[in-house]
Amino acid sequence: ARSSAARRPMFEVRHSRIHGHGVFALRRVRKGTKLLEYLGERISHDEADARYVDKGADDNHTFLFTVDARTVIDAGVGGNEARFINHGCDPNCESTNEARRIFIRAVRTIQPGEELCYDYSIQRDADDPPEVDRIFACRCGAASCRGSMLEPLPRPRRRRPARP
Repeated sequence: ARSSAARRPMFEVRHSRIHGHGVFALRRVRKGTKLLEYLGERISHDEADARYVDKGADDNHTFLFTVDARTVIDAGVGGNEARFINHGCDPNCESTNEARRIFIRAVRTIQPGEELCYDYSIQRDADDPPEVDRIFACRCGAASCRGSMLEPLPRPRRRRPARP
């Protein structure tokens, strides 16, 4: 017989101070717990681009998740609660790719009422507009916030002083 805590939902979707809706823990979640799978229609990158071609360049809202070089999950079609997990620079979750399926897992113990988040690390592209960091600005509020949902910029290499 399962305990009542095991039957109680782990999370719920509600308004978030970070952005729109968020996913919040309803009970304590142990580090390492696989919370849910990121579900939606599996499409090609070309199809994803075609679907959102009319989206304004200033619109960063998307339910797309890149699986690999061939596949993107569009959680706007047949998606579940995972699409509402917001980005965070000091995340309590991570996304993992297991046999081309995306799962969200707790990277530390999460307390009831805490909002679930993971680092989106959205890939930068050579054709990004100059204001791409503003478009994908982060609102997580973490002390370690890098200000962007994009992957961190590569650190410039320090030059070693020339030896005499």
